[in-house]
Amino acid sequence: MPHNASHPTPWWENGAVYQIYPRSFQDSNGDGVGDLAGIESRLDYVATLGVDAIWLSPIFPSPMADFGYDVADYCDVDPLFGDLAAFDSLLAAAHASGLRVILDFVPNHSSDQHPWFVESRSSRDNSKRDWYIWRDARPDGSPPNNWTSDFGGSSWEWDAGTEQYYLHAFLKEQPDLNWHNLDVRAAMMDVLRFWLERGVDGFRIDVLWHIIKAQGLPDNPPNPDYGPHLGERDKVLQTNSTDQPETHDISAAFRALADEYGERVLIGEIFLPNDRLCAYYGTPHRPEIHLPFNFALLENAWDARGLARIIADYEAALPPGGWPNWVIGSHDAPRIAARLGEAQARVAAMLLLTLRGTPTLYQGDELGIGEVTISQDRLRDPRELREPGLGLGRDRSRTPMPWDGSPHAGFSKVEPWLPLSDDWVKRSVAAQQGDTGSMLAHYRKLLALRREYPALAIGDYLGVAVQDDVLAFERRHGKERLLIALNLGDHECPISLPPGTSIADILHSTLSPRPFGGGLRRDEGLILLLEGTS
Repeated sequence: MPHNASHPTPWWENGAVYQIYPRSFQDSNGDGVGDLAGIESRLDYVATLGVDAIWLSPIFPSPMADFGYDVADYCDVDPLFGDLAAFDSLLAAAHASGLRVILDFVPNHSSDQHPWFVESRSSRDNSKRDWYIWRDARPDGSPPNNWTSDFGGSSWEWDAGTEQYYLHAFLKEQPDLNWHNLDVRAAMMDVLRFWLERGVDGFRIDVLWHIIKAQGLPDNPPNPDYGPHLGERDKVLQTNSTDQPETHDISAAFRALADEYGERVLIGEIFLPNDRLCAYYGTPHRPEIHLPFNFALLENAWDARGLARIIADYEAALPPGGWPNWVIGSHDAPRIAARLGEAQARVAAMLLLTLRGTPTLYQGDELGIGEVTISQDRLRDPRELREPGLGLGRDRSRTPMPWDGSPHAGFSKVEPWLPLSDDWVKRSVAAQQGDTGSMLAHYRKLLALRREYPALAIGDYLGVAVQDDVLAFERRHGKERLLIALNLGDHECPISLPPGTSIADILHSTLSPRPFGGGLRRDEGLILLLEGTS
């Protein structure tokens, strides 16, 4: 799909986003947990990486049952991270460094310690009772329906005080808000206004597709493919508990509000098939989310033919004007280097940063952090603690950033809240800083090429026929043509140039530089500048 050159390009279409998990980025006060002042102290590193925006996982007051995704006050900062003055200082410093700031917005649920829920559960006739989803038990005392929590067990928790169940899609400490209630909608729009007025540049909207439930709360159908290797969430298909038509009304309202403030971006966390995912872009007459997160590279096998098909299908599913986006890591997903190994993690980085669309990077992936050994007594993630042994734990992706070779890797002066990776000394920023062959140098080079060559940032995407284990595609902008060829296999593979073209330059290799010999080494990715016509 060609880029629309008749309209100015929004910053996020040219740019790259860097996700920061605040607990694990930099500790400034010696408590073993990262904070806002710590992030501010490391902004030069982020800016010189070559990204355009930082997205902060939740920083709001929270009992931390789910490490910030259980919000007790949407318009303040948890003392663990600082205060509003610290946030304002970070925001100003980021803007001065040329970085935008995106906040995590958690609209589906609050903490059970939020004053709204405290009021709601105080009595059945409280004015905020309907701000959450309460239902009577079935005649036998069991929960109102068969919905399962994403963290295992029933989605319903009995409240003895008022003798009703309340709904929670995640932990019982995270009761779901009732978005059918217009007062809830108004209150949450005020939350967005609070931060927009403060100057934030957008929001990543947590589990957006969850926020509306089907009227009447009917049972979800059983999952015919469920087995004991899956978490309890997957016992049922979330047909009635997610992705309801009214969700699009709310998405459109979010967009209308964001548009009042100029170039503010909305990124939606949505796990759905392409057709339903792309519906969250909205329509030209009623736009919704700028970037419904595309997790295809996280969720599918690392196979050249399969990935070529996935990319083509996603591109074909985009609506007119819909801008693509890609992700290979997050605070919820296994580290890409742990999943693929370091050599293919370099190839994955090249894929992420050369595909058409906005890339989101996750902190530490640029250092090649892989498997992290976490002993049972150091586990913190409630998902792993509730359903152990299924590989669902997220602690492995949330370990602290290694900055240098000093004790605790320069992250903190004390033992961090989670352990460092086993190889943190060689993975540290300081260890990789002067090494032109390092993973860090690889990411910096790729991000620099995105700035240097418009074809990589906003150019058209043209798939090239897959050969063996090679995934290849062109990026074109005006007369600029680049061929990206990625060897996903463990043996050398030949590649063919497009007819009528020759190589003007080898812009970058995932391996050591060398003259092009007509093929790819194992685990090699190349970016080739082409000349000629076809």
